[in-house]
Amino acid sequence: MRIPTSQLLSAGVVSAVLLLTAACGSGSSPTATPSSEVPATQSTTAAPVSPADDPFDGRRLWVDPDSKAAQAVSGLSGDDAQLVQRIAATPTAVWLTPESLPTGEVASAVRSAITSAGEELPVFVLYGIPARDCTGGHSSGGLDATAYLDWVRSIDGALTDRPVVILEPDALASAPACNLVSQREELLAAAVGILATHASVYVDAGHSSWVEPATMAQMLSVIGIERVRGFAVNVSSFGTDADERTYAEAIRADLPEAHYVIDSSRNGSGSNGEWCNPPDRALGVVPDAVQDGSGLDAHLWIKPPGESDGTCQGGPAAGTFWPERAISMAKNAGW
Repeated sequence: MRIPTSQLLSAGVVSAVLLLTAACGSGSSPTATPSSEVPATQSTTAAPVSPADDPFDGRRLWVDPDSKAAQAVSGLSGDDAQLVQRIAATPTAVWLTPESLPTGEVASAVRSAITSAGEELPVFVLYGIPARDCTGGHSSGGLDATAYLDWVRSIDGALTDRPVVILEPDALASAPACNLVSQREELLAAAVGILATHASVYVDAGHSSWVEPATMAQMLSVIGIERVRGFAVNVSSFGTDADERTYAEAIRADLPEAHYVIDSSRNGSGSNGEWCNPPDRALGVVPDAVQDGSGLDAHLWIKPPGESDGTCQGGPAAGTFWPERAISMAKNAGW
């Protein structure tokens, strides 16, 4: 029986690896290595994962006590400190970027995190694809195609105990506007082939106000979504749960076997149409498994609430924890 995550919040021990995305220049990238030429990582330490396996079945989500939110608490007082502490005590994904954890270091960091998590379930976000953030630029950077797949292999070699992996926010959704559809499909197909055996992978599928569901379903089909658990929606965005669920189910009309997760970290007030630090937003529902027989596996906090989207609306650099923003979202959510 799957245990709702809201009943399983834990304050396990983990090293701080929530990462600030580097502000590097983006642009055209080399053609990706064809997926047919990319061998899956051979790991002897991780039990194989089947797409049919529910990663949230009976497992607590992992809380990082050394997260950026947790580190900010000591600089606050009174109600503000209590609100940020509540955010810090909520399971939130760990972002891996090659700028902060390059190929020679990322495996050790992932292995340390998984060991510290014990029986709990870590959620990692891989964010290093070539020409990353090609439409916005605040989190631009990433690796070239060859280096990217080497980085992914390094991560795969450290995966044990079936963690959840959210694969490359915005990569597919931004591909049409950036004229990168073929390259992104080929590169993500290769990454899926590497990660599918040892992690419960959800490939990012944008959000309800971006790409048409049929277009997204086609791209997901090309990369081989049937090899992994499914896809993620609303990562780092603000769409309501209802809108994102409608969007995800429209994708599933073409891919009925695919499951999905919704990023509810910042969608309590819905979207006002802005993407970069829009004002008056609110925290959404806390991470929780879903047991309604649909394709929705869970609500997750994938984008850490309080981390800036970039230097807009008076915000600091992308990925920097912004206490005033976190406190405002908590208050707007009625916390």
